[in-house]
Amino acid sequence: MKSWGRCRVPNTVLAAEATSSTARTLTIILFLVFVAITLAITVWASRQTKTATDFYAGGRSFSGFQNGMAIGGDYMSAASFLGIAGIIALNGYDGFLYSIGFLVAWLVALLLVAELLRNSGRYTMADVLAFRMRQKPVRTAAAVSTITVSIFYLLAQMVGAGALVALLLGIKPGTTFMGMDANAAKIATIVLVGALMIIYVTIGGMKGTTYVQIVKAFLLMTGALVMTILVLSVFKFNLSSLLGDAAQSSGKGEAFLEPGLRYGVEVANDATQTFYNKMDLLSLGIALVLGTAGLPHILIRFYTVPTARAARKSVLWAIGIIGTFYLFTLALGFGAAALVGSQAITAQDKAGNTAAPQLAQELGRRFLGGETGGATLLAIIAAVAFATILAVVAGLTLASSSSLAHDFYANVVKDGQASERQEVNVARISALVIGAISILLSIFAQNLNVAFLVALAFAVAASGNLPAILYSLFWKRFNTSGATWAIYGGLISAVVLVFFSPVVSGTATSMFAKSDWQWFPLSNPGLISIPFGFFCGWLGTIISKERDDAKYAELEVRSLTGSGAH
Repeated sequence: MKSWGRCRVPNTVLAAEATSSTARTLTIILFLVFVAITLAITVWASRQTKTATDFYAGGRSFSGFQNGMAIGGDYMSAASFLGIAGIIALNGYDGFLYSIGFLVAWLVALLLVAELLRNSGRYTMADVLAFRMRQKPVRTAAAVSTITVSIFYLLAQMVGAGALVALLLGIKPGTTFMGMDANAAKIATIVLVGALMIIYVTIGGMKGTTYVQIVKAFLLMTGALVMTILVLSVFKFNLSSLLGDAAQSSGKGEAFLEPGLRYGVEVANDATQTFYNKMDLLSLGIALVLGTAGLPHILIRFYTVPTARAARKSVLWAIGIIGTFYLFTLALGFGAAALVGSQAITAQDKAGNTAAPQLAQELGRRFLGGETGGATLLAIIAAVAFATILAVVAGLTLASSSSLAHDFYANVVKDGQASERQEVNVARISALVIGAISILLSIFAQNLNVAFLVALAFAVAASGNLPAILYSLFWKRFNTSGATWAIYGGLISAVVLVFFSPVVSGTATSMFAKSDWQWFPLSNPGLISIPFGFFCGWLGTIISKERDDAKYAELEVRSLTGSGAH
């Protein structure tokens, strides 16, 4: 085991230094090939998109397996591939908490939400909430929440894209490419990814986006499987050797394989900070487990299948695909720690977002021979990561633009009188606006780990959307006031706490590292904002006299049987 560590160290060079013109050429070619294929799929899908149902729900024509693949494609985002691998590579055991949390979250979605939502709604989450309540206030609140959550999630993908391109083009702080320094190159990438995602959504709608997701899920699973096999073969399929060498190379010893390196850290002689650290761990866990069932881009996937049975089946397929993938992230993260080393990873990207591509480069050198081999595998895996980012941002943009058009424009502004054509046109314009906002915000978030950014999106989703959805489906007394209070209360509390947390200011890795206005001690707001969202929903309900038991009975029958579902 130690011999690997000795022979590796002299050869561990910064990826930026070793990235040759071959890697750049290969990467650009593969990326362009993928973009060309997905654009062709999108154009083909646009010819099949004739109605609002086609644009929003893909004509409800996808099978359980196809939708399961697409959900996997949506869920295995840049956070999963780049962020989790990076966070495991730098923090060992604690990084794996993300994998566990993201996976366990699907049980909540499967048991409480998937089938009932498919039976009760039409295009968006708000269709369920507005079924037995006043349309305008509930749909407005749902649209605001959907856009907020989607933008948080979009930030993670864009930041991942910027970090990836800097690695591929061999750009590190102090170097340039085509006259651009590292920062300018990352910003240019973020703008490019934003432009592509807008094209996918505006032209292809849900059909185009779903097929792109399926292709991307297949590519990502294949790439992760190949890398996992190569990592294990380096250590002769001995997990103990892999973990031991990872711990040795991390510079943190046995602590790398034990809890407490990043979360729940014990601080000597500071009981208050120790308490906050443990609460932060609990907050992260709650947000991860409860967040999935409130994510708008996942919820709208349940509308793309023809039956409730297919919705259930798609979630089961998704759990299988996603669970397998998260096992791969263990090998990728610990493999990067062992074979690349934390110093090389952080030198390229402080948050560790490039650990998986750097591992691909090292594996290519070992198995395909020299720098050319490293460049080849790096190019392939980087193209897969790009595919991941493009597909996920398209799904997120579609969710938020659909909500803005269907919930706010058609049902609030036009009072249900908008034509399908008008609605779809507004959705396309909305995609443009949301894309532009996401691009702008992403430029300020480049120092943050993408898995961490996604955890914030989960916290916001679980705080605002989940209480309203669960109360609506299971509480007869729930009403319009309760729904709006739950959404706004959870949403505002989560966003405000994030704004005043160490994530935004006060530390070297904050969005605004040179400023300090933090007072909330936790990095993830879930521990406070999720219970507060449920409390607001309860309080808003009991102080209002509005009640419609007959409408709830109708929703209950519909959600359980599918009777009357569109």
